[in-house]
Amino acid sequence: MTVRRVGLLVMVMAAMLFAAGPFIATAQAQHGDEGQADAHEMSGEASQEEGLAADGEHGEEMHGEAAMHGEEAGGHGGGHGNAEDSLGAHLPIWTAVPFVGILLSIALFPLFAPAFWHHHFPKISAFWALVFAIPFLLVYKGEAFHSILHIYLADYIPFIILLLGLFTASGGILLRGTLVGTPKVNLTFLVIGTILASWMGTTGAAMVLIRPLLRANKNRKSKMHVVIFFIFLVANIGGSLTPLGDPPLFLGFLHGVPFFWTFHILPHFAITSVILLLVFFILDSILYKREGVHEATGEDAMVHEPLKLEGLHNIIFLLGVMGAVLFSGSVRLGDVNVLGVHMRWENIARDLFILLMVYLSMKTTTKKIRTDNGFTWFPIQEVAYLFAGIFMTIIPALAMLQAGMHGALASVVEFVKEPVHYFWVTGSLSAFLDNAPTYLTFYNLAQGRLGLDDMMVNGILTGRITDYAHEAAFVLDLMAISAGAVFFGAMTYIGNAPNFMVRSIAEENHIKMPSFFGYMLWSIGFLVPVFLLVTFIFFV
Repeated sequence: MTVRRVGLLVMVMAAMLFAAGPFIATAQAQHGDEGQADAHEMSGEASQEEGLAADGEHGEEMHGEAAMHGEEAGGHGGGHGNAEDSLGAHLPIWTAVPFVGILLSIALFPLFAPAFWHHHFPKISAFWALVFAIPFLLVYKGEAFHSILHIYLADYIPFIILLLGLFTASGGILLRGTLVGTPKVNLTFLVIGTILASWMGTTGAAMVLIRPLLRANKNRKSKMHVVIFFIFLVANIGGSLTPLGDPPLFLGFLHGVPFFWTFHILPHFAITSVILLLVFFILDSILYKREGVHEATGEDAMVHEPLKLEGLHNIIFLLGVMGAVLFSGSVRLGDVNVLGVHMRWENIARDLFILLMVYLSMKTTTKKIRTDNGFTWFPIQEVAYLFAGIFMTIIPALAMLQAGMHGALASVVEFVKEPVHYFWVTGSLSAFLDNAPTYLTFYNLAQGRLGLDDMMVNGILTGRITDYAHEAAFVLDLMAISAGAVFFGAMTYIGNAPNFMVRSIAEENHIKMPSFFGYMLWSIGFLVPVFLLVTFIFFV
């Protein structure tokens, strides 16, 4: 074993010991409190003390039960049948340090050590995952093991399978022909993608259109901005009109929100999209003129290939993937227990069917089409490696958020009272956390404060319940939650899955993309002013 590897091993062990120390101290404090409560109960002192001891014992039982029924409670990374006794109520805020660590690694390594990052990013992702997982398992044992199994079986694996299906099928559709990336052509791509995103998902629309867009702009000097606005519009904001567009809206559909109700945020979507498209067209036109690009002359002008689509049969496989997603949200085939994690048969059937679509796409599409399309497996591999670490380290942050007023993020939850709060807090957290559980957390918060359940929500939103006193307030809150969860996914590279994949494909095509923080400067500069305008028009 080389000195470098020994040094790396020592660093990993030191980091794990550093992370384990506070975990253990917290656990000891909790066990000390439980032991004191048990002693009070055994000594039979005052009835009030006995009651507190009984509550502590009951809380421990409920905590274990919650871990066994996390999916029914809507939790990601561990359930919480009772928020006060959930795992998130016990985890301190610093347990999110590994999550911050992996985000900083994604942000800084490509900037200061690009070669090292390119060769070792899977190891860096695994490092942060282990820094969290090993102390977590040592301290919380079975409950921690269940939380990790849950987030990978119920969240990560279906997430990667869905991306794989859309990535593979879309990579088999090739647009041949002569396209020049003029401002009008680029604007047309963005308009089409923004519209398609709500019907074939942000990932599907982004993967179908990004390669032909890049080929159209291959001779442009300035093209980074084209990709950035593509991420803003096609990979995020465009998916805000139907549950097929983005995972948070699909979760709402599963919890009683009618399929077409999300068209209530059409005005929000329209204002945001039109402003961004207009800004893009002005910016692209200025840069196009500055580059001095002219129509091709001479021999280049004679080479004009008509537009032609090849591999069109892959549209069937794309529709198959989208149909499988819709199927899994529309039927109930029963539950199955997989290593203590409750899984639904329809979700398992969905994932198997998507894998079948991947297989058929690969078998029926010629290698030449994929080669000419610039198709490689690296973008999906990069997403799989990095999000494997992100999903592990995100466990405490999501658990604390789902614990509500009993978790370390109680101040954030308590702050949210008005539509403007729902829009910005849901959005800001969705930019860094998984936007699906973030949406569900604040959806449940809005429900709970008004005493609603899923059936009542469906009745209010479909017009079957018309005499509910707080109907208007709930509808406004839900519009704010929906818009925030989808729109703010564009704020960072990790805000939505296609963001990272689009960036990776662009870099494969030799487009220098901004760093993590560099991209955020673009998003803050262009998106935040538009979001402020949306806030003042609709939520104030």
